[in-house]
Amino acid sequence: MKKKTIIIFILISIVLGVIIGSNLDRFLPKATSPRNFYSPRVTGDLAEKSKAFSDIVKSASPTVVNISSTKIVRRNVPIPHFFEFESPFDEFFAPFRIPKKQKEQSLGSGVIVSSEGYIITNYHVIEKADEIKVTLSDKKDYRGKVIGSDPKTDIAVLKISAKDLPAIKWGDSDKLEVGEFVLAFGNPFGFSNTVTMGIISALGRANVGIAEYEDFIQTDAAINPGNSGGPLVNIKGEIIGINTAIYSRTGGSEGIGFAVPSNMVQQVMDHLVKKGKVTRGWLGVTIQQITPELAKQFDLKDIYGALISDIARNSPAEKAGLKRGDVIIEINGKTIKDITSLKNIVAQSGVGSTLKLKVIRAEKTISINAVVAELPKDFAEAVPEKPNREEQVAGNTLAGFSAIDLTQEIAKQLGLSRDERGVVIVRVEPDSSAEDAGLKKGDVIQEINKKRITNSTEFNTIAQRIREGDTVLLLINRGGRKFYATLKAYF
Repeated sequence: MKKKTIIIFILISIVLGVIIGSNLDRFLPKATSPRNFYSPRVTGDLAEKSKAFSDIVKSASPTVVNISSTKIVRRNVPIPHFFEFESPFDEFFAPFRIPKKQKEQSLGSGVIVSSEGYIITNYHVIEKADEIKVTLSDKKDYRGKVIGSDPKTDIAVLKISAKDLPAIKWGDSDKLEVGEFVLAFGNPFGFSNTVTMGIISALGRANVGIAEYEDFIQTDAAINPGNSGGPLVNIKGEIIGINTAIYSRTGGSEGIGFAVPSNMVQQVMDHLVKKGKVTRGWLGVTIQQITPELAKQFDLKDIYGALISDIARNSPAEKAGLKRGDVIIEINGKTIKDITSLKNIVAQSGVGSTLKLKVIRAEKTISINAVVAELPKDFAEAVPEKPNREEQVAGNTLAGFSAIDLTQEIAKQLGLSRDERGVVIVRVEPDSSAEDAGLKKGDVIQEINKKRITNSTEFNTIAQRIREGDTVLLLINRGGRKFYATLKAYF
């Protein structure tokens, strides 16, 4: 009886085990299959935009080149020491040096702009180079020949002996707007085929201190050492600038990069290829920025335009009838926001072309036509020297500086014409309103409140009519460069 009970129990256990085993997956959680991982859903529009940027990179990358320049530098090194101990001849040999040649290399970028092998880069990338090597995206090397360079815009044109090259398309930099997406191509720190993305942060940047003619595109697309000379490209795959410099406290990108606008680059290239030099337009005016103080003195409603502080003799400006004190606010329908915009427009104007100027003169707006001449080769601003006399103008009623009559002898020391007249500043008091106004020793005052002065007597006669607290308008001649300055009168 007991044996039957045990056998029955075993059979029941086996049956239950089979039933439970076959239905175990119902009671336990299912293991997650790797195929069931979460996959993000990307909208078709976003995927297309991402692919569009990739297409731009694929299109522009073959036109970007690596530029390696080498120059031979001669340095004088000390003559080797001939003795293991101090010798009486050491002093004799000390002044002598042995000339030694050393190679210096620099890396930069460039961009192919013609299938015939023309390449644009920065002037500072190939400056004084004895040998230039151009490496294409397919790793082929060529020797680069300098067709021409323009330090005033930091642009250079190279050519390599190759044909049927991929060339980038030119874009119109005048149509750019702040906020547009841009891509910066180049070889930062020697890493080839690199691209970064950003936006246009600002347009018309000047006074950066990089070149003489500045109209930079500012971007936050990362630009680092080695990117110089590479293209800045828009979302159409067109070149709209040449990467030139960065603003950085560390030497690396901090989100402020500058590029020369493509329209300026094209014009420079055209001149260099056809003429071997850049020809610039010239009006013959010395201009300065409008400040709130100057706007008040000249009764201007708005603070924009370029104030004429001097006019060169026999210049286009003189022939056109422009006068000192005129404010140019428009050229050929384009508003002149500041002196940089005027300078660039005139420089880029063809020699012999006519400029239609809109000018404010004595609170009236007039129109004047001026024919552009070529910028003279020897046109430069003189650097004033310091006078060596310290006499004061008797009865000088404007405190903060001392001045004397401008004699022919002093004019010669200052690099001025013997015919110039006025009073020359011989001392500026520290922490005075004269110092705040930027007056310096050697400055020649030739006008007070738009009235001509030729000597200290006329100076004091006009100055005595000035009341304390008045703002005085002075015409200053500094080494041949004339400009206006405002001075607060304190006695």
